[in-house]
Amino acid sequence: MAKILLAASASVALYKACDLASKLAQDGHAVRAILTKRAAELVNPQLFEAVTSEPAFVDEFGAARRSAMDHIDLAQWGELFLTAPASADLVARFAHGLADDLVTTTALALPTGTPKLVSPAMNPNMLAQPAVRRNLAQLAADGWLVIEPEVGHTACGDAGRGRLPEPATLVERVRAVLAKRR
Repeated sequence: MAKILLAASASVALYKACDLASKLAQDGHAVRAILTKRAAELVNPQLFEAVTSEPAFVDEFGAARRSAMDHIDLAQWGELFLTAPASADLVARFAHGLADDLVTTTALALPTGTPKLVSPAMNPNMLAQPAVRRNLAQLAADGWLVIEPEVGHTACGDAGRGRLPEPATLVERVRAVLAKRR
């Protein structure tokens, strides 16, 4: 099975990322979670460690640091990079090549050819904004597999496209990508 880096940003859909990490681990994958600082304010990284039996990461500076250069170590360890949920902010930072936290520096340090999947989750109005659509198109042009959000009710009460797909659906997408690589 694969070594999967699961990046997660601050989104109400973050609760699904915990279930996704668990399902990927149950599928036999080694899963290491990398959370943005805001995501770590919503869900304790220890939860990801509990469901994956692997370390979870938030910051490569200070007491949380695991090695001299966590972003390089993680990028070399991972065989697939999945971001779920991806907020509008994180999508923009990926699209513009920013390296301002552990998630984005790890994404930039990935070896060429490492599959990168991004699953945005946000309010339907946010997702429909030209800037967000442009950023997602840029990621696709850069070789990322964009997993489009599903249609339904979002946490804010609006209905439309913006829901993070169910964890089982995301696991199937990961399986399909891995099957092509073997």
